[in-house]
Amino acid sequence: MSGAFAGKNVLVTGGTRGIGKAAAMRLATEGASVALNYVSRDKDAEETVAEIQATAATACAVRGNVAKPEDAKRIADEARIGLGGPIDILVHSAGISIVEHATDVTWETWKQTMDVNLDGTFNMIYALKDEMIEREYGRIVLMSSIAALRERENQVHYSASKAAVIAMTRCLAQAWAKHNIRINCICPGLIDTEMAYTLSPEAHKFITENTPLGRLGRADEIGNVIRFLVSDESSFMTGQTVVASGGRVMLPG
Repeated sequence: MSGAFAGKNVLVTGGTRGIGKAAAMRLATEGASVALNYVSRDKDAEETVAEIQATAATACAVRGNVAKPEDAKRIADEARIGLGGPIDILVHSAGISIVEHATDVTWETWKQTMDVNLDGTFNMIYALKDEMIEREYGRIVLMSSIAALRERENQVHYSASKAAVIAMTRCLAQAWAKHNIRINCICPGLIDTEMAYTLSPEAHKFITENTPLGRLGRADEIGNVIRFLVSDESSFMTGQTVVASGGRVMLPG
């Protein structure tokens, strides 16, 4: 199959729904072979694989929990087998969001959030980094959030985990740039996906009213940003935090 990503093997965590699925579909339409990681929804996985295969691209699904190091290693191994070669591109989109006031955060919800959002990010990168270093090639996009950039009294654990992802992006991008590994992350605003509906309708209304573009984002819009960051069109970018929030958060120049 021809296209900008022909011959590239891509692993997308959280790849059967929302932003992950949008990224997987976008890359597949340009020739990438895609492995989709998911936790539990077999039907979603089967349907997404079928959708990608309908574009004439190669696809497989790998069930596993990124929060567990042994699962992360197995996910990487099964993705290589399913795609018939090493992984060139990692799009790490798996994550959870628990909404509760700072006063009500417990160790259990803190740990659950960190296990998935932060440890899961580490686990997946480190399951792939040796082969990327050895092959002198790798493209990684991590998913942060604008919650990492502004105070969020109802998302202390989520915000902290996503801020740590930004720091990880910078550190690893610097460490491995000499190996032709580029790592960037995206801070989306509120995107119209299942995760967005952990927030109340009142919160949606407030956010929309305070977003200059006046709406929620779409998963495919973030998929387009991901596509750019793993393509040669962004060849001089690494260690960067890209905000896509409809203008709700604007970083200082």
